Amino acid sequence: MINIALFGAPGSGKGTQSKLLLEKYKHTYISTGDIIREEIAKETPLGKIVKEVVDKGELLTDEIIISIIEEKIKKGCKSDGFLFDGFPRTVAQAYKLDELLLKTGMQISCVISLDVPQEELIKRLTGRAEKENRDDDKNLNVIQHRIDEYEKKTAPVADFYRKQNKFYSIDGIGTIEDNFERIDVIIQQQIFNRKDAKTQKNDKDCRKMS
Repeated sequence: MINIALFGAPGSGKGTQSKLLLEKYKHTYISTGDIIREEIAKETPLGKIVKEVVDKGELLTDEIIISIIEEKIKKGCKSDGFLFDGFPRTVAQAYKLDELLLKTGMQISCVISLDVPQEELIKRLTGRAEKENRDDDKNLNVIQHRIDEYEKKTAPVADFYRKQNKFYSIDGIGTIEDNFERIDVIIQQQIFNRKDAKTQKNDKDCRKMS
């Protein structure tokens, strides 16, 4: 089982790349952005709280996000793996995710970050606002705040996974196809390493028995 976390600031292309990864790997998809928008659209009690936070360009509290993610992991624990889009966003969330996965004998395989310059992010987000009529992409001050929040709170998460040798950064500038190929190379290497480790273990077990 390969569990992937896809990183990137708002407008980096995580959503687009996630769709392509799901087509190829059929993982259980957990997108905090999709969950949040669904709650807001349904005008649930949680959705109303979330909307106030999102409208300010701020991140949700760890407690709210973790409670949502935990439920999703329980429902999808029998799949071929998880694809996390936009999670974890803080070190506290990263620790909690490791804990939740460990309970089911799993772990994060790799964390892949799409790196895109700020000016390009802003250009993409304002363009998306016109095409998709998304309120959270219309206000430049909110956009800038969202990017700043991402960089401030997510940079330590990158260091958390670097220490585990699980963090990979790729250039997010290029065609959709180019970016997907860069991501897929990393995932294929994870799959190969996993198979190789399993083969080595089997060989070792056979030697013990002989």
